[in-house]
Amino acid sequence: MLQQVNGHSSGSDAQGRESLREDLQEFLGGEVPLHQLDDLTKVNPVTLETVLRCLQARYTADTFYTNAGCTLVALNPFKPVPQLYSPELMREYHAAPQPQKLKPHIFTVGEQTYRNVRSLIEPVNQSIVVSGESGAGKTWTSRCLMKFYAVVAASPTSWESHKIAERIEQRILNSNPVMEAFGNACTLRNNNSSRFGKFIQLQLNSLLVPRDHQMTGAAIQTYLLEKTRVACQDSTERNFHIFYQICKGASADERLQWHLPEGAAFSWLPNPERTLEEDCFEVTREAMLHLGIDAPTQNNIFQALAGLLHLGNIRFADSGDEAQPCRPMDDGAVRTSALLLRLPEDPLLETLRIRTIRAGRQQQVFRKPCSQAECDTRRDCLAKLVYARLFDWLVSVINSSVCADPASWTTFIGLLDVYGFESFPHNSLEQLCINYANEKLQQHFVAHYLRAQQEEYAVEGLEWSFVNYQDNQTCLDLIEGSPISICSLINEECRLNRPSSAAQLQTRIESALAGSPCLGHNKLSPEPSFIVLHYAGSVRYHTAGLVEKNKDPIPPELTRLLQQSQDPLLKVLFPADPEEKSQEEPSGQSRAPVLTVVSKFKASLEQLLQVLQATTPHYIRCIKPNSQGRAQALHREEVLNQLEACGLVETIHISAAGFPIRVSHRTFVERYASLRRLHPRAPPDPHSPSPDEGHSGSPHAEQATLRALLQDILHTLPALEAATPAAPAGATPAPVHCGRTKVFMTDATLELLERGRAQVLEQCARCIQAGWRRHRRREQERRRRAAVCIQAAIRSWLTRKHIQRLHAAATVIKRAWRRWGIRMAFLASKELDGVEEKHSSQAPRSPSSFPPPLAQTKLLRAVTHLWPLGLVLANAAVGVHGFPRKLVVFACLQLPVGSPSGYTVQAQTAQEQAGIMSIRALPQVSRVTGQRPATTAPGPSHPTVEGWGAKPASPQQEQDRGWDKSRPNPAGETRSLCLPDGCRLDCSQHYDQEFPRALSLFKTASMCLSITSVPLRQSHFQKIGVVMTAYFPPMAVDLVSCFPQVIFLGLSSSS
Repeated sequence: MLQQVNGHSSGSDAQGRESLREDLQEFLGGEVPLHQLDDLTKVNPVTLETVLRCLQARYTADTFYTNAGCTLVALNPFKPVPQLYSPELMREYHAAPQPQKLKPHIFTVGEQTYRNVRSLIEPVNQSIVVSGESGAGKTWTSRCLMKFYAVVAASPTSWESHKIAERIEQRILNSNPVMEAFGNACTLRNNNSSRFGKFIQLQLNSLLVPRDHQMTGAAIQTYLLEKTRVACQDSTERNFHIFYQICKGASADERLQWHLPEGAAFSWLPNPERTLEEDCFEVTREAMLHLGIDAPTQNNIFQALAGLLHLGNIRFADSGDEAQPCRPMDDGAVRTSALLLRLPEDPLLETLRIRTIRAGRQQQVFRKPCSQAECDTRRDCLAKLVYARLFDWLVSVINSSVCADPASWTTFIGLLDVYGFESFPHNSLEQLCINYANEKLQQHFVAHYLRAQQEEYAVEGLEWSFVNYQDNQTCLDLIEGSPISICSLINEECRLNRPSSAAQLQTRIESALAGSPCLGHNKLSPEPSFIVLHYAGSVRYHTAGLVEKNKDPIPPELTRLLQQSQDPLLKVLFPADPEEKSQEEPSGQSRAPVLTVVSKFKASLEQLLQVLQATTPHYIRCIKPNSQGRAQALHREEVLNQLEACGLVETIHISAAGFPIRVSHRTFVERYASLRRLHPRAPPDPHSPSPDEGHSGSPHAEQATLRALLQDILHTLPALEAATPAAPAGATPAPVHCGRTKVFMTDATLELLERGRAQVLEQCARCIQAGWRRHRRREQERRRRAAVCIQAAIRSWLTRKHIQRLHAAATVIKRAWRRWGIRMAFLASKELDGVEEKHSSQAPRSPSSFPPPLAQTKLLRAVTHLWPLGLVLANAAVGVHGFPRKLVVFACLQLPVGSPSGYTVQAQTAQEQAGIMSIRALPQVSRVTGQRPATTAPGPSHPTVEGWGAKPASPQQEQDRGWDKSRPNPAGETRSLCLPDGCRLDCSQHYDQEFPRALSLFKTASMCLSITSVPLRQSHFQKIGVVMTAYFPPMAVDLVSCFPQVIFLGLSSSS
């Protein structure tokens, strides 16, 4: 049961009143302080008195925002509270998991709309309707909401996009001071009253970041600028802010250029001595600069505004003759105004004083002088025309600066800031349009929330007790109804094209609409007027000048005059368009009906309401605590009237028992079907249709399937509530009801479902991430193994190829080496056949020698004669060419034969041996120190012998060595040949004949090596020993046995 007792419909009997009084006293004296009730739905009973007491307690405690169900109540503090709107607080509300749990604030409404856009629940687009009286704080609220969205709706993906987002946000915020300077004014009830309505469309884009929305631009649409304020102001009010800004903030040079001297008086600038916070010229100029309006253009704008101020100082004196035009009272004002507007002075004065009339089929032109009143009207019309065109141009410039391409944004959040309800001592057409707009917005609230919700509950089958509310449809029928209404009668007076008196209009309205309960009468009023009972109170409208304001006539000669201006800005505002000229001068037969101010305003208002109806609306009710604008002062009567007018009590009743969130069954199942993972599924009923059958069968089966899925999803709510950390133990289940086609729930239930859905999506995302990581690791391992196999195969192939190349190269080298060896052996044997025979005949043979075989003899001869050449060629750094090569060949082929000379031969006593006993090296003396190495045995040292020849020994050396050259060699002694650089060759006495040949052989080898500059090494003498062994076969045994002892050290490179 969703029963709710209406606070206004309590019984009339005494018992009911007594019970209500007791409940009221119990509530007011309860334990919970009133200032801690942040939601008026907790008030019980809900009456105007209890709501007022609660708001008053919170206002005294500097708590200015209170929830009233679906509406946020905002009390104007009338003092700066900077910590209440800091960027840190904005981020706190944006990052909160449940902003509804925080203190009520306009940021709560802003964050709710932003999250609704992100959730993509239809309708996706959101709108915030800020309503209230003039001075209640609507403009400030809209400004703070724009700052909030600029902070939270910026999540760029790169540095470049971050800079673009910052520039867009700055331009959107800079549009506020410009629009307020040119569209706001100080009125009787508000120092910064908006004299126009605006709907700001904040455009969001989710294409770059799917899970987030970034503000990409904005669009501003304005409604009904009060342009009559330019030329007509009340004595206690002021003109638009921009006129006071240029008069107070201009520099000395600018004052001289714009003809604005200090202390100058202007008729259209009342109360210039009052200084307001809005009179900040530098802020406006800087904002215009950020919006793309450069300094020269700004100068043209301010010069034109100064020209309008001087235009207001033009006064006309009655000529006394209808045939003569009125004369200006101050020629200086005309001259200055024409100079600033860059208009010709004479045509300007003529246009203001003389009216052009076209009549007849021939369209004959007649010129008629205007009366003094008509001159003033034409002057005011000229000023209003220029200012209205300038304001529209500024709006278009702002839109071109901040508006994004339609393809670059997907959703939007709308901020509606319209003029508040107004009631002044003198009310005219402007107040009628403003209050008409407020009536339409109140009707939209009533139709969307109060009436439509209750009707929808009944249609969906929910048990609901209707709540009575104040419906303003009757008042709207009086203003705009068909076929007869106030607007239709005023438009009819305009179409009649006849002089209309105020009394006649009053009579027509009272007679035609006498049956309307919202039309009042005041017979005691001395001025013609009528009274309309609005939802916020009764307002008395004066009929004088009502028809003329509705016509808003623009004489065509005024437009042609402005087209003659040489000012660059006025040329843009009033282009010379032939089509426009033809439209301004239609013939009398084809004249179209005039489009009045009321008609244009009504059409724009209908368009606005269509936009609001296509969005999810949110409401902020601004309350004005007092009419004086004093802080910490709340006037009960004024606040009670506002609470009663906006229907706040009825809103609280419906919000306490209603469901602001309504989602269709299919949308609910598609969005929250994933929550079924949190609830263990019961075995399917064999009689129940399956989901596939439901989708493919009849609509009844489909509806039954959807209901089954809905029940599964709703069964997860207890588990979600239990999983909530802040949920109390005995908390009541979340209120949610299933209607025939929709699911009804509260904001708390929606938050609970969204949190559970986010948990399930997070789990699914983790599963997907784990599977993807596992798949990626497997792929990486498979690729690694494949790469290892490929690398092994390639290395094996490269190694095989390398070995094959090495084998082939070795085969080629061996083949070439063998070929060269055989060739050399063949050439040596062929050349030395004759030499062998010659040497064999000259040298006597030893008795103990044995002739070797013929093949061995040829081979030994070749080796004997060619070993020096091979030794040189094998050890030379480069090939031997030219004369050194010839010397080597000659030395090899012409071996000298003779006895040794200049060498020291020492006789040593030893056993008689056959052949060479040993070839050994004596200890080498250091070239630097002249000492023997420590590792050698002591003995006589021999100095190093340079060159290949031997150094003759002195007689004393021969005597020291014990060898007498003249003494014959006794039998059994061994002779020793001392070779260069400490080398010694020992031979037996039986081989004295072979000894000279061995010495000659050694000398030849040394000579060859010296010629080719080949440094002697130990390996060279080892080769010499081998050759000598081959040359002297009898000494082979002794030489081979002694060969390991042969060591040559310290031979110089020149030896």
